[in-house]
Amino acid sequence: MVKAGRTIALLCLGWLILQPAGVRAQSTSLDQVLAQLDAAAAKFSSAQTDFAWDQYTAVVQESDVQTGTIYFERKESVTRMTAELKLDNGKPAPRTVLYNGGQVKLYEPTIKQLTIMKAGANKGQWESFLTLGFGGSGTDLVTNWKVSLQGTEKIDGVSVAKLDLVPKEQKVLDMFTHVTIWVDPTRSLSYKQVFYQPSGDKRTATYTNIRYNVPLPASVFQIKLLPGSTTVER
Repeated sequence: MVKAGRTIALLCLGWLILQPAGVRAQSTSLDQVLAQLDAAAAKFSSAQTDFAWDQYTAVVQESDVQTGTIYFERKESVTRMTAELKLDNGKPAPRTVLYNGGQVKLYEPTIKQLTIMKAGANKGQWESFLTLGFGGSGTDLVTNWKVSLQGTEKIDGVSVAKLDLVPKEQKVLDMFTHVTIWVDPTRSLSYKQVFYQPSGDKRTATYTNIRYNVPLPASVFQIKLLPGSTTVER
């Protein structure tokens, strides 16, 4: 999604009346989750968490796992994110990904290269992925996704809502048929996300050691380049 791949409607009263009781109850629960997310988004300022990204390739039935730490900050509806990927058992080299002001910067210190990508007209699309449970509101979700509630579960002792999301934009649907997230709606924090691709591949993201609304130093959203680094714009 880093390089473009490495981003309900309210049911009408008449439709609700015609549905079985069990369906109506789920709809009410979904509305409650979305309302909780709206309230939580208003209180969200930052999050810091460790992550594991597992990219599963169906053809070869293999997984590539990358780990690191990710930081989110939302101020006055402006989203910033930094992901620091670590070297793991000789696998992919460390990298830093920074999203700020509609721009993604990818720094690869091993080759001393900074790649800059501008969101342009895709800014809303990019941020729809960034806010999947980290400061995102229920309004954000229903604007960009068709949302369904698949129940509640406990992760690390926290009660989370399991939401399945189908992209409304065709460009996103071409990348992902749907996304499932496990989110604490009272704080707008994701504990797990699964992105399903049309090819049968999928990417699973899990988040641990979550720190909520902690002050983040300005340096977190800056990339310090090594001497001799080059810059590439795409």
